[in-house]
Amino acid sequence: MKITIQATTADGPATVTTDLFTIVQWERKFKRKMGDGGDIGVEDLAYLFHEQAKRTDGIVVPIVFDDFLKKLTDITTIREDKDRPT
Repeated sequence: MKITIQATTADGPATVTTDLFTIVQWERKFKRKMGDGGDIGVEDLAYLFHEQAKRTDGIVVPIVFDDFLKKLTDITTIREDKDRPT
């Protein structure tokens, strides 16, 4: 499972695509399962972006999550439609 997330801070926009490690970190922290189909809120997206960005070259984020939230001005998922066979 991968989620592509775009976040905008005062430094400009950046995009990351989560990996399995980041998804598991989110599940452990929030005590929810990604596959349960529950609602994903802004804090969830911000956490996923922050954790993935810390391990992504070229994207610099504050180490402390709340410091990152203070700089965040917008966040959204990028939907990647794939052709479905008929």
